[in-house]
Amino acid sequence: MTTINRQVLLASRPEGEPTVENFRLVETPVPALTEGQVLVRNHFLSLDPYMRGRMNEGKSYAAPQPLDEVMIGGTVGEVIESRNDHFKVGDKVVGMGGWQEYVVVNATQRGVLQKVDTTHVPLSAYLGAVGMPGVTAWYGLVKIINPKAGETVVVSAASGAVGGAVGQLAKVRGCRVVGIAGGPQKCAQVVEELGFDACIDYKAHADVKSLSKALKDAAPNGVDGYFENVGGMILDAVMLRANAFSRIALCGMIAGYNGEPIPMSYPQLLLTNRMKLEGFIVSEHMEVWPEALKELGTLVATGQFKYRETLAQGIASAPEAFLGLLKGKNFGKQLVKLV
Repeated sequence: MTTINRQVLLASRPEGEPTVENFRLVETPVPALTEGQVLVRNHFLSLDPYMRGRMNEGKSYAAPQPLDEVMIGGTVGEVIESRNDHFKVGDKVVGMGGWQEYVVVNATQRGVLQKVDTTHVPLSAYLGAVGMPGVTAWYGLVKIINPKAGETVVVSAASGAVGGAVGQLAKVRGCRVVGIAGGPQKCAQVVEELGFDACIDYKAHADVKSLSKALKDAAPNGVDGYFENVGGMILDAVMLRANAFSRIALCGMIAGYNGEPIPMSYPQLLLTNRMKLEGFIVSEHMEVWPEALKELGTLVATGQFKYRETLAQGIASAPEAFLGLLKGKNFGKQLVKLV
């Protein structure tokens, strides 16, 4: 009996804000395996902000997502059939399986599929806290901000998978950590669950002056490090509170993902305060992944690292869940549960 694979394809490129009409759900038979291949049943699919940029055709750090092909995305799952000596049925694995229920992988290619140990770390965490978002947080904080104990680190999108990890890693290093998130409920959870020292609800502030005042109250000694996920008014407000020789790790600018302009109001502060602003793409720094994953895995396994997951159910829910992610409807890591 042939196994049917349900897949979500990119059907069209969005003009401005994406909609569910940009995606298409299809069913295809799973092909028979050839030598060296394995068949993985995906258990969880990762939804991430970077996918929005891939939907566009313009020049970026990575090639655009091709039309009428399975949407790109990280997955964790289980090997259910193998014609490869390195993988056996039952192995738990992480890879880039895309928005689909099954994936055939040529496992002879090194690195396309990694076995993971779920004894102390849940399978889903390999897409979040102990996966790409966690390593993104680790790289930006450790390699760019490089905070010292006693310094103040500010994190935007603090309730997201990356932001929540940044704050906790900074607390481990003895920093005062201030989050910025949308809504009183998220801010309360950032402080109470994730252990941030303070969290500012940006939705409660209509302009840069108001937000900067709130930041002054939350970070009375100024800002030494800033992990940027948003851009726009939030970046302006942080720069007004930045100390001399402060560092900004530029991870994302979700404020402009749909083509909105994101001007910087006070670029002169980069010079006045001798600030370092560095953009980075975590996949270009594979050399640090083992070190980062070791720390993250240990913190999760020992219960010192808290994380939350927002789950959508079934492959058909992926487009709607992704659009919700872009609007900040998730708390923590947005996943699609497939099994």
